[in-house]
Amino acid sequence: MSRYPKNWKAIAHQIKEQADWKCFKCGMQCLKPEDDLSQWSKLERRRKTLQVHHWNYDPSDNHPQNLVALCTSCHLMFHCRGQSSISPGQLKLELTSD
Repeated sequence: MSRYPKNWKAIAHQIKEQADWKCFKCGMQCLKPEDDLSQWSKLERRRKTLQVHHWNYDPSDNHPQNLVALCTSCHLMFHCRGQSSISPGQLKLELTSD
C-alpha cells in the first residue's frame, strides 16, 4: 500500500507551480507540463524533471511546509546522504508531470 495520498499528483503539481517550476536548491528551470519534450534527449528530460521532496522523508506527511520542489539531481542528493545504495532509477521519475 502506498504511503502517498490518492491526490498526490495534484499536491505535487501545486508545489511545482508555487516554485515556478524551478529547483529550490540549485535554481534550475525545469520542464513544465506544456513544454515540448521532443527537443530534449531522454537524459535531459530526466535531468530537467522537477520532483517534490518531503523534508522529513515521510511521504504521508504532506503539509506544505514539509514539501519542496527539487530537480532530479538535487532530489537524489538529499536521498543519498548517508546511503550509497540508492540509484537515480529508484527515485520515481514522471516525465509527463504530476
